[in-house]
Amino acid sequence: MENQKPSFNRRKFLTNAAKIAGVGAAGFIYIKGCDNEPSEVEPGPGSKHVFLTDPYLLTLESSKLYIRWITNLKSYSWVEFGETENFTHRQHTVNNGLVQANTRIHEVELDNLKPGTNYYYRVASKSIVKFQPYKVVYGETIYSKTFQFITMDEQATEASWLILNDIHDVKESYSHLISLNKNESFDYVFLNGDMFNDPESEEQVIELTIKPCAETFAAQKPMIFVRGNHDIRGQFARETIDYLSFPNGAYFTYRHGPVFVIVLDTGEDKEDTAAVYSGLVDFENFRRTQAAWLEKVLQSEAYKNAPFKVVKMHIPTHYTVGAKGELHCRKLFTPLLNQYKVDLVISGHTHKYGVYPPNAAHHYPLVIGGGPKPGTRTLIKVKANMEELKLQMLDDSGKQVGEYIVKR
Repeated sequence: MENQKPSFNRRKFLTNAAKIAGVGAAGFIYIKGCDNEPSEVEPGPGSKHVFLTDPYLLTLESSKLYIRWITNLKSYSWVEFGETENFTHRQHTVNNGLVQANTRIHEVELDNLKPGTNYYYRVASKSIVKFQPYKVVYGETIYSKTFQFITMDEQATEASWLILNDIHDVKESYSHLISLNKNESFDYVFLNGDMFNDPESEEQVIELTIKPCAETFAAQKPMIFVRGNHDIRGQFARETIDYLSFPNGAYFTYRHGPVFVIVLDTGEDKEDTAAVYSGLVDFENFRRTQAAWLEKVLQSEAYKNAPFKVVKMHIPTHYTVGAKGELHCRKLFTPLLNQYKVDLVISGHTHKYGVYPPNAAHHYPLVIGGGPKPGTRTLIKVKANMEELKLQMLDDSGKQVGEYIVKR
């Protein structure tokens, strides 16, 4: 859907980043150097080394977790973690024999974790002043404060998560909508597309999406993201995958307790040949490839054996304005979702929330979240055990405006 782009002050962003020193706004502690590390330390080029975001968690696996964060200077980075605050483990990223370094966007995979276990962690980044073939000169080392996370358990008998959609760069919506959950527990947050509003720059992506997510929930609860049509427009759209993407690709599946989840990337809502795309999209083939993949997933034992089957996709199969990209989603995906009897499909895109029971056109219940303007925003809450899956949808006043229950 079309949306007005909120104003963004790039000068203010850069000024604030340059001013941060000592303890940053996100609670980060500046520590110079590490005595036990073989590094040559020289003064930096006039900029303090700072985190631009809190760390944020990605993926849903019982023995694995990905942590990302962003610094203003190129660095060598690592994660310290353990089951206590003593941080018994340290992990960095190695790609084809090379330790990842000299980057600003950092990702570290923690593996061999215990399912359903609480871990403490902090991230660290050591700036690189010079990176020469036979000499690396390090600068300042900074550490985050300590955070906690609980690993997923695929064998758990209960699951709960929250869903946001169509935020469109309204950063205040993250804290407001998550607060509607009050003190109820949840395992992760799913971002169901159009979180960005036609991304044009790194500053926009960080300040209006990554930073508010990390500060509100994502430093301790994983977030999972699937693109909407406004996430793939704008000159920075091709770079956003470095900042906010799921490790298993643009479309994927995962098991979360009793729920098998299929995530579809619905692409653009118009035909590929629309003049506004300037010949630079190919989503019709992308969706066809995805539909072939989807049928194999729906035939898999993992799908068949799950107590509940949920599909999440930004553009709904029905109740849209009928643009050609939307109709292509309907044509490709609806027959498969009907045939293989999914329990629930959750979407966004239309900015009009609604709960639509199964009918002759779609044999599955279809829930569409609202947003992005005040009065139309929604928080979707899903809880499941071995006998029941329950979805509740709240508007931004906290009033329940939709519910759907699937029983076994």
